[in-house]
Amino acid sequence: MVNPWLAMETGADPVERTRTVRRAHAAFLADGTVGPPVRRVVADSWRRSAEAHAAADGAAPIELDEAALSAYRDGHPLARAMPVFRELLGSFAQDGAHLLAVCDPQGRLLWVEGHPGVRRSAERMNFVIGARWDERHAGTNAPGTALAAEHAVQIFAAEHYNRQVQRWSCAAAPLHDPRTGRLLGAVDITGGDHVASPHSLALVQATARAAEAHLAADIPELGVCLSALGRDEALLVMDGERLRLGRRHSEIMVLLARHPEGLTGDQLSVLLYGEREMRPVTLRAELSRLRQLVGTLLHSRPYRLSRPVETDLGAVEEALTAGEVRSALQAYRGPLLPLSEAPGVQRLRGALADRMRSALLGARDPALLREWSRTSWGEDDLEIWEALVDALPERSPARSAPLATAHRLRAAYGLTSGPRQAMDAPAAVRVATFRQPPRL
Repeated sequence: MVNPWLAMETGADPVERTRTVRRAHAAFLADGTVGPPVRRVVADSWRRSAEAHAAADGAAPIELDEAALSAYRDGHPLARAMPVFRELLGSFAQDGAHLLAVCDPQGRLLWVEGHPGVRRSAERMNFVIGARWDERHAGTNAPGTALAAEHAVQIFAAEHYNRQVQRWSCAAAPLHDPRTGRLLGAVDITGGDHVASPHSLALVQATARAAEAHLAADIPELGVCLSALGRDEALLVMDGERLRLGRRHSEIMVLLARHPEGLTGDQLSVLLYGEREMRPVTLRAELSRLRQLVGTLLHSRPYRLSRPVETDLGAVEEALTAGEVRSALQAYRGPLLPLSEAPGVQRLRGALADRMRSALLGARDPALLREWSRTSWGEDDLEIWEALVDALPERSPARSAPLATAHRLRAAYGLTSGPRQAMDAPAAVRVATFRQPPRL
């Protein structure tokens, strides 16, 4: 079976491959259709890029200036893994044909190393430290797509969504916190067509695993962690073993982690199914299947978890309680189980989002407000955009873009008042603008 994450099979002609994919890329930009010979992972990424309105031409935005970048990356967990990256990929980074890059979960490049000539060439497309290379801002590319798919991947030449990047090829692998399983970022090698060989993908995968092992060596006890923010299927990590849960099992684990004292069958049924009439055997069957996956972690009478479980939901709440809004925003990877319709999960999801937004609005920090506005869940948040306008100096050039967005959103919501008047609108109206964004 052909590895779908590899850009080209052995013996393929890179010139012909580039030609056929470039034609497919042009057709996709023209009418949105895509099929063979474009790989499914690339086609899916093109669709995500188009939905996010990523530019098909132009340079990736630079989000972190030198001062902010220095402090941020010094404290980033991947800083401890840089010796591993340099040891395993250093020869690539200095051979005059490749770059080594490491990014955070948002796709912001924290380290870019390699031959000065190659770095200067990459600077033309803003492949530089501080630039944001997730799919939303840079389109299909190896680090951004590795983050989106949470899998090692190669992107070859014309497979890049942005035409300015199509002379490059790259291979990247995501990195996870060995204790919590949460995404830390990605490691990437970027260069010419030769990066599309099976060797380069295997190399970045091996490097990512070695880096995770290096980070794990500093952790005396791994424990149990549950990640459910921004994911439809939660990730459970028990003593270093990662397990992706199905949607119903994700809901059950989130609810039980929230209630360490335990829940009766009736209580758990109401939180999962609401007032619908559900036979007790339905819940028992779900719990039986879950117990087969997690073993003695799940107890009954009442249903509870036998060990403390650290959750990303709890991490955000703890940071908010401590008044650490920046830390909370970094830990907030998105709405809790976004597609879940379980009443108990919906309440937790809404409460956390409201609390996160209230903290951002109260902090009045333009950088934090701008960060929220750049997410898929915050890009249509009128109140945040208007708070950003209000937080910037009146004569600042940076004010014009958020002001234009606020005007556009007010029109889309059918509001005619100005920013300050809109912020004084009834809470029900303001909350509705966050929870039910318009289709723009």
